[in-house]
Amino acid sequence: MDSDDSASASAQGKRTQPLRRDAARNRERILAAACTVFAREGLSASMASVAREAGVGIATLFRRFPTLGDLVDAVFAERMNAYSQLAEQALADPDPWRGFTGYVESVCAMQAADRGFADVLTMTFPRAKGVEQARINAYRGYLKLTQRAKGTGRLRPDFAHQDLIILLTANAGVIAATHETAPEAWRRLVAYMLQAFENHDSEHRGRLPKPPSAKALDQAMYRNAPAADSR
Repeated sequence: MDSDDSASASAQGKRTQPLRRDAARNRERILAAACTVFAREGLSASMASVAREAGVGIATLFRRFPTLGDLVDAVFAERMNAYSQLAEQALADPDPWRGFTGYVESVCAMQAADRGFADVLTMTFPRAKGVEQARINAYRGYLKLTQRAKGTGRLRPDFAHQDLIILLTANAGVIAATHETAPEAWRRLVAYMLQAFENHDSEHRGRLPKPPSAKALDQAMYRNAPAADSR
């Protein structure tokens, strides 16, 4: 390489290095802004709101995260991994019923702490591969929890795995409606539902309606996601 080529390469390196640092800073600003906006407004918040919070143009945001699903994956992957680990921790509890109820309470508490995360648990995002894989892992552990709890006789035999999604959806609604004025209201809902899940062997208890199919709930979770695979 002659001296001119060396000078050109050096100049090119000097031009690209700051750009890379700027891109990294913009990405971190976008992620921090998305955490703030989603926690405050849930996933119904617009991508434009995230861009304004980050102090970047909407084009910059879409260049880094083309869809809401891409942004959700980056923002919530770590929390979803923590969510998936909850089931493993609950399975380590020698009391299956305590493990089951503790798991449900912990998941609902995670919802209450972050409105965006409350939405993530009741929606699906095909573009968010990390989030969806963590959801699958959590679901497998959850099934083991329900089987153990039923085996003790404490969890009512007609409890269906879909019932947790119904509870999480209801809890997300309570959190959205009461987070400013009654932020602890969700705890009462969860306590009521856990009592309803417990098997009291009452001959006067009515039969539950048939639960929605897993496919129907999956479709609902996908449709609930705002613009999951589009801008």
